[in-house]
Amino acid sequence: MKQLSFTILVFLSVTVTAQSDVNAIERNLKKHVAFLADDKLEGRRAGTEGERKAMQYIAHQFKANGLQPKGTKGFYQAFEIREEKAMGPKTRMEIAGTKLKVQEDFFVFPFSADATNLTSPVLLSLDSVSAMAESNPHFDFGDAVLKKAEELQNAGAKSLVFTTSSGKQKPEFNKRFNGNRLKIPVIYLNKKYFDKVENTDQVKSIRLQTSIISKKRSGNNVIGYIDNKVANTIVLGAHYDHLGYGEDGNSTWRGEGKQIHNGADDNASGTATLIELGRLLKTSGARNNNYLFIAFSAEELGLFGSKYFVENPTVGINSINYMINMDMVGRLNDSTKALTIGGFGTSPAWSTAVKSTDQLYVKIDSSGAGPSDHTSFYRKDIPVLFYFTGLHHDYHKPSDDFDRINYKGTVLIAQNILQLINQLNDAPKLAFTKTREQQIVNTSFKVTLGIMPDYTFNGTGVKADGVTEGRPAAQAGLKAGDVITGIGNIVIADMNAYMQALGKFKKGDTTTVKYKRGEEEKEVQITF
Repeated sequence: MKQLSFTILVFLSVTVTAQSDVNAIERNLKKHVAFLADDKLEGRRAGTEGERKAMQYIAHQFKANGLQPKGTKGFYQAFEIREEKAMGPKTRMEIAGTKLKVQEDFFVFPFSADATNLTSPVLLSLDSVSAMAESNPHFDFGDAVLKKAEELQNAGAKSLVFTTSSGKQKPEFNKRFNGNRLKIPVIYLNKKYFDKVENTDQVKSIRLQTSIISKKRSGNNVIGYIDNKVANTIVLGAHYDHLGYGEDGNSTWRGEGKQIHNGADDNASGTATLIELGRLLKTSGARNNNYLFIAFSAEELGLFGSKYFVENPTVGINSINYMINMDMVGRLNDSTKALTIGGFGTSPAWSTAVKSTDQLYVKIDSSGAGPSDHTSFYRKDIPVLFYFTGLHHDYHKPSDDFDRINYKGTVLIAQNILQLINQLNDAPKLAFTKTREQQIVNTSFKVTLGIMPDYTFNGTGVKADGVTEGRPAAQAGLKAGDVITGIGNIVIADMNAYMQALGKFKKGDTTTVKYKRGEEEKEVQITF
């Protein structure tokens, strides 16, 4: 799950279901989340063995519920995710006949030119750069190394060999590098071998072959179908991928070592609800639409799965009546009963289909574009609704686990979706309306304040729902609940202004942050 702005407050009704049915739904939701959020799946990172286990489980549940396969190969629809940089399989290095181990003894920087030898290499220690990285947690070590390499290339260097002393922070191979490559080879060599070639004439004995390749991986949507032999189809969707160990740089956890991100709420909760809705709709009397159930992969990397589906649909795209997306529906607050729904403005039908109750208190976002897979369908002029129980302190952290899900609350959401589908069963195909989208500009910023914004906050400013330890906000004393109203000379009226403000700073800059704590207005200095 990836920012929402909400404007209208309404209440939503749910269908009263027999207690035995409610208990069955809750048991099934727990079973599905328990499997999907188990350590054995290692965080369901797209393109991994954990994703494969998850997709097989989902397909098995679809089949057990009587759904037909509607992928391109059974229940599955494979797609390419993106390219990553890697050292080619023939990459090797020898010094005086000794074969060095890739990654352990040396590596080739992803911005390096391919090479079969080192011509008059410039040997340089990066200890001074490492010291800056160690003293400033916001220092971009990788960017500094690239700039140093560019400077030396521009000064006439034909090849470069970098090292760092033992115990010093060292650069790493950045598989997500997507910039321009240099015209010279750039190698990192551990200190042991660096000293050998620096202090003797063994530099002449170096034998080298390098190549940087683009490494592809793939994901799989899982697609099931209820064919009621009618013209229109309702799509129900939820992404089932998560962050793995945080390898793609999208974790908000700042601890040491590797940790599995199980993603119980994000989005085992939505996937479990999707599976259960397939079971319930199979025996439903609402048969005036067909139903397509899609568990999307690679949402966390940029909606890859849903974007691929709408460009390569397995049903006629024009036959789709509307799409309901469930992303992070497992943390309904028992006190506030707050449920957020996006896409309210994408069809006039939603104003009559969404009703009031005392069980679910709903905050509405009109826009059809948002931070999850429904956006891909909205871009194809399809009415959408986006169910979401809100961000929390465990978002994109290893602590988003099975035991923190509000299963009874998720049952209410599943019931509500069923009620909405039943209510619209006899309606003609829904009309689509475009919505006004908030324009977020200059989002390619290089700094972070280190807060988790409360996207449900309606007041002026940006409210911190959480503050990340060790980041600028925490270091300056900001706390959860504080409302940021200014950064430097920029007034922060809303999330858009906040993101624009961040785009004006770079790492190392110092400025002031104005904020409110309760009714008290405060100002503090921070360094990015």
